[in-house]
Amino acid sequence: MAKTDGASPPEKPTKAASPARLAAFQTGLSAEARAAAYLMAKGYRILAKRYRTPYGEIDIVARRRNLLAFIEVKARASLDEAAYAVTARQQARIINAAQAWLQLWLVAHPEHAEFELRFDAMLIAPRRLPRHLLAAFDAST
Repeated sequence: MAKTDGASPPEKPTKAASPARLAAFQTGLSAEARAAAYLMAKGYRILAKRYRTPYGEIDIVARRRNLLAFIEVKARASLDEAAYAVTARQQARIINAAQAWLQLWLVAHPEHAEFELRFDAMLIAPRRLPRHLLAAFDAST
């Protein structure tokens, strides 16, 4: 998987992290890996993972044909709980982070300026296949 130039390395929990925080971090990494594998199996190319900006983090940026998808990954005990975890506040952060990512990406790849943009969610739950919600939210909300 190629990282976008300027992408930050994944944040690691500190040595003082509680066991619960460490478990949540590991669950998040595992969920993002499952989501990326699922997307690649569907024909997406992963452009960035855990891309951090001053506005927030984008879990996965993926491309398929003339589409750029900004994907929020949520892991919970059930798929329904995961779906409800994508809050309006998080959506706004992801939209702002995507705008920052696009500013850098389009400098290097101006031919992608006309690509369709989409904000998806990937829901992860134990013993379930990932659920990919296409256009889970949009920048106009």
